[in-house]
Amino acid sequence: MPEFSFIDRFRQPRPVVGVLRFDGVIGRLGSFRRGLTLAGTVEAIERAFKLRRLKAVALAVNSPGGSPVQSALIAKRIRDLAEEKDVPVYAFAEDVAASGGYWLALAADEIYAGESSIIGSIGVVSGGFGFTGLIKRLGIERRLHTAGDKKAMGDSFQPQKPSDIKHLKSLQKDIHESFEAMVRERRGKRLKGKKKELFSGAFWTGKRALEMGLIDGIGDLGGVMRDKFGDKVKLKRVDGKTPFWRRRFGFSAAFGGSPGIAPGIASAPEDWAASAIAAIEERLIWNRFGL
Repeated sequence: MPEFSFIDRFRQPRPVVGVLRFDGVIGRLGSFRRGLTLAGTVEAIERAFKLRRLKAVALAVNSPGGSPVQSALIAKRIRDLAEEKDVPVYAFAEDVAASGGYWLALAADEIYAGESSIIGSIGVVSGGFGFTGLIKRLGIERRLHTAGDKKAMGDSFQPQKPSDIKHLKSLQKDIHESFEAMVRERRGKRLKGKKKELFSGAFWTGKRALEMGLIDGIGDLGGVMRDKFGDKVKLKRVDGKTPFWRRRFGFSAAFGGSPGIAPGIASAPEDWAASAIAAIEERLIWNRFGL
């Protein structure tokens, strides 16, 4: 009997589902902080679609969003490979798949979430800090010279101009329309909510998102994949390869690591300041969803 079972395993090979994790804020966060980008994820994405006995690719998404450009680039690469290889893609929202995180989930043919997962936030937000009052109190003079009246638009050390705000709003409108078009293309007739509600930038629990047609079901990755491909399905997580020097010094990030600071290597103060601000902004992005 044991010999028969061993041989039978080769006669009926286990179906494979490649699992890609998208965990964190999307886009570059700072000199020493890396978010999810196409450059950082493309190797793992391509490896996932090359697995032997591949039946599907599953996306485990836990992201509050970030760069709309990187969200679109990553989603497009997944869709291109899915169509080229004729492989179905399933997305599974964990704590949150909102804004750019939901954009990533749209790369899937079907989207699942937990009842309490945060889904949606189909909108565009731009944020920053203004230090005009602070530098005035400290007696600091800001010296900035440009060619082009909008070249310094958004500078944190200068007052905002109405014309700059108007320009920013027009950019947000263009991006929002692209996001809406992506949702309509991928979800189609499954959408059940009204436009004013769906594309307001609001977010909902998985249970409500299901009612609105933003997702296809309530469920977790393992359970849904077993239901679709049987109890013997093999879930194979695929990550990017991490260079030896990054493993040696403990550098890490989603999909195989990101640059850090090796012992004894100094960094410019402005790099540290930028990274500190990036860390604060990253925390604020998560905080919008109570996480």
